[in-house]
Formats: sequence, C-alpha cells, structure tokens
Amino acid sequence: MGGLFGVRAAGLRCARGPRDPEPARAPSSGGPSWTRERTLVAVKPDGVQRRLVGDVIQRFERRGFTLVGMKMLQVWEGYNVVRASRAMIGHTDSAEAAPGTIRGDFSVHISRNVIHASDSVEGAQREIQLWFQSSELVSWADGGQHSSIHSA
Repeated sequence: MGGLFGVRAAGLRCARGPRDPEPARAPSSGGPSWTRERTLVAVKPDGVQRRLVGDVIQRFERRGFTLVGMKMLQVWEGYNVVRASRAMIGHTDSAEAAPGTIRGDFSVHISRNVIHASDSVEGAQREIQLWFQSSELVSWADGGQHSSIHSA
C-alpha cells in the first residue's frame, strides 16, 4: 500500500515497546460486566480530501464514544464500540450503505468509501498495536492525566 497508509508495521513494530494486551475494562459495580472496547478508525484519503474528518469525528462523539488516540487514525473507546462503529459506518459497498451511515452519506464508490474501522475486538487490538504505542492513548478515567491505563 502506498500514500497516506503506505508506511506499515514492519519497521515501526520492532522499534516500539510493550503493547496493551487487552482493552480497558469498566469497573465492576455489581451489575452486568461491560467491557470497554477500543476500535481503530481511519478516515481514508478520499474522506480527507473531501474534508469529512470533522464530520466523522462528530458522529462518534455524538454516540458517546471517547477519542483516546489520534494521528490521522483515531482510536475510540466505549461499550460495544466495535459493533456500533460498524453500524455507524455502514456497508462497504456505497450502493448498499444505508442513508444516515457515514458511507451512505459520503461514499461515492466501493473503492472510495471514505472510512475504515476494525471489524472485531481482536482486529482492533491488532490494528491499534500497529499504529499506536500504549503511551499515545489517553485514559479519561483518570481525567486524562495519564496517557494510558496500561503501563508502557
């Protein structure tokens, strides 16, 4: 892959330190245990060119997810964030993406479908580790004072 997403893990991965082994977990309060997930979201070059980055970020914020890491990629955290983000984004093929989804509203073709998001919790963990060191992710549970709830 070239361009904006062309620099990949091989050289970067070996230069980085320990990784977060699993997503942050919400404290137990005696009720159902909910796992706070993280997902990687990338506004693709066509979305950047069309100045849609702010619109994408706004949709995630409106859903109540917390931005915990951003380069030209974003790491969002929240309960069921992987499944919810896939629903917000819509079908990969813009012709099948529902109106109101990011792709349904902004995609012009399957090859120019504006956005990427992790397809599973495991995929998100793998993708986040490719692009972010744990020290680059914010833990809002401590008021944002520490860069990660996991030690680097």
